[in-house]
Amino acid sequence: MNKPVLSLALATALIATLGTTGCAVSSKQQTVGSYIDDATLTTRVKSKFAADPVVSAMAISVETLKGTVQLSGFAKSGDERATAEKLARETSGVVAVRNDILVRQPQ
Repeated sequence: MNKPVLSLALATALIATLGTTGCAVSSKQQTVGSYIDDATLTTRVKSKFAADPVVSAMAISVETLKGTVQLSGFAKSGDERATAEKLARETSGVVAVRNDILVRQPQ
């Protein structure tokens, strides 16, 4: 077999192997597509926080797994906490929201 044909055959075999095994890193982890979808949701929620005058985008963390958004960090008030949750819930593609934001008590 000549070199170009052998290279093409190896590339085809590699693509076929990757295609049949899926895109998951392991069986208990997310697929690449799911990970990208979650990263997109996280970015959308953070963008809403940054545009909102009530929510501090720097004080509240956003993590997403399989469409469920988890909020954590500290809010200055109950209103900020509630607004952050509302903005996350209203984000297209979000399946559920877990609000673990703590309200800081004034000192």
